[in-house]
Amino acid sequence: MKKDFTISYDQFKSVEELNEIEKELFEKAKSARENAYAPYSNFFVGCAVLLENGEIFTGNNQENAAFPSGLCAERTALFWIGANFPDQKVKKIFIVGGPKEVSEKNPPIPPCGACRQSIIEYETKQNENIELYFSNLHEEGIKVSSIKDLLPFYFDGTFL
Repeated sequence: MKKDFTISYDQFKSVEELNEIEKELFEKAKSARENAYAPYSNFFVGCAVLLENGEIFTGNNQENAAFPSGLCAERTALFWIGANFPDQKVKKIFIVGGPKEVSEKNPPIPPCGACRQSIIEYETKQNENIELYFSNLHEEGIKVSSIKDLLPFYFDGTFL
């Protein structure tokens, strides 16, 4: 039996279409991207995370010559938040990424599979969706209301 599913998302052509907190998250993620350590891939990613208390924390990708010992921007931020603010819910995550030297218009950069799985863990832990935005440096992007929109056949603790 074949079944279909659809993915619901919003597309924005400019951060000017976003509200003030979303614009702030974009700017903070873009700024965090500048401090990424990516000497091997030259692919720089920044992430900004809004907590329920209104605080915003950032992360960026950190590479290592001993692949895969590095860590993505999203997990850098989420794991630090989990260690330091374990009782705070994550409300929004904004990711900005692309090659260090942007000459052409790259597409919005979504989270990798490992980051999607980590975000599912936080959604499951807090029993609440996390709005996710991903963008390029040209301010175009995608918004989904839950990581489940990008990972419909997710694995979580209910399987264990």
